[in-house]
Amino acid sequence: VQLQASGGGLVQAGGSLTLSCAASGRTFGQHHIGWFRQAPGKEREFVARVSASGNTDYYTHSVRGRFTISRDNDKNTVYLQMNSLKPEDTAVYYCAASRSWGYGVGYEYWGQGTQVTVSS
Repeated sequence: VQLQASGGGLVQAGGSLTLSCAASGRTFGQHHIGWFRQAPGKEREFVARVSASGNTDYYTHSVRGRFTISRDNDKNTVYLQMNSLKPEDTAVYYCAASRSWGYGVGYEYWGQGTQVTVSS
């Protein structure tokens, strides 16, 4: 599975962005997809994940209620809708794929990052 993240940009606080993670490969529908982010000087952190079927999702506490993850397996794409953005959401965002579900699982495939910058 090859992943490519896009959709980042500069937005004012309170604004919205939608990130996309486009995948190639016939096994996309067998992988759970996660979004992660890394801010300057900080460790990479988990943001959200969606199950292979798209029926189950999970969010880190700081984005719950503001971000929505979804997927379209016909288009081999996962989305991260980000609303009510805050300056602390500024980071490089990455998507990743895993055959395992749950906290702390390894992700076998990673896309390149897309920069999200939220100005105050």
